[in-house]
Amino acid sequence: MTGIADLKSEKKIAQIEAERKIKVGLKDSTKEALTAYCFLAPNFLGFLVFTSLPVFASLALSFVRWDLLSAPVFVGMQNFVDLIRDQHFWKFCWNTVYLMLGIPVGMVGSLAVAMAMNQKIKGIVFFRTAYFLPTISSGVAIFILWRLIYNPDFGFFNFLIRSFGDLIHVPLNGPSWLTDERWAKPALIILGLWQGIGGHNMILYLAALQGIPNHLYEAADIDGANGWQKFWAVTWPMISPTTFFIAIMSIIGGFQAGFDAAYIMTGGGPNGSTTTVMYYIYNNAFQWFNMGYAAAISWFLFTIVFLFTLFYWHFGGRVVHYD
Repeated sequence: MTGIADLKSEKKIAQIEAERKIKVGLKDSTKEALTAYCFLAPNFLGFLVFTSLPVFASLALSFVRWDLLSAPVFVGMQNFVDLIRDQHFWKFCWNTVYLMLGIPVGMVGSLAVAMAMNQKIKGIVFFRTAYFLPTISSGVAIFILWRLIYNPDFGFFNFLIRSFGDLIHVPLNGPSWLTDERWAKPALIILGLWQGIGGHNMILYLAALQGIPNHLYEAADIDGANGWQKFWAVTWPMISPTTFFIAIMSIIGGFQAGFDAAYIMTGGGPNGSTTTVMYYIYNNAFQWFNMGYAAAISWFLFTIVFLFTLFYWHFGGRVVHYD
């Protein structure tokens, strides 16, 4: 009987100890959760106040007509109807898409530079820094510099064209880069390529290249593959996730780009040929005080970017190799 009583007592003690450990564990997990929430709270509150509320406020603005001076007037879907009928908006959409034609060229250039920067040669750190420097330089200073480079009278590009003409004994004059509708958008594309090829995309490609296992190249060498074959059989599949990420982020950024360069270098001209959707939003909001219409354009742009991202994510992801 005493043995049975002792056994029951031991079981009860074990049960009490287990319950105590559970309570202590719950208290510890609660403390950890509260600590985590405390660390997350500042960022969450900042996101709520400075991001979420303005976003929903812009959605509300898209249904009103407001010039900042008088009271907002509810107009329902009229801003979106006007947007569909706005020929200027569709012209500026085309300008935006046209400027995005430089994205594939920039990606190829970034990959080429990354492969060059991946070589183990003396002084490679200097070259990596030099190629990345335009990315961290002041945008305003760069745009002013390139406005001088594109100057039709004393700009560097036209100087090279005239010098080449003198070399072949044929008089050549360069175009009016920023004041000619035919050349203004290509000029901005060239600027974007110079500024972006050695930028963040190059860094991402460089990291992807350095993450490729060497034994894959060694196996390709054993099979007798040349450099081009190794690129298509090893390098390209291994960096496909990075390429997918760069492509989708570049396209999203492309829809939202073009304001700063056009604002400083061309003022959106000539004849609106360099005005992008973002520039049009700025003009409506802060030049013409059509806040409701500007908000409607913003949400229309968001819808386009969102749908395109879903489409690209669904179909583009099929060619990505994660092994």
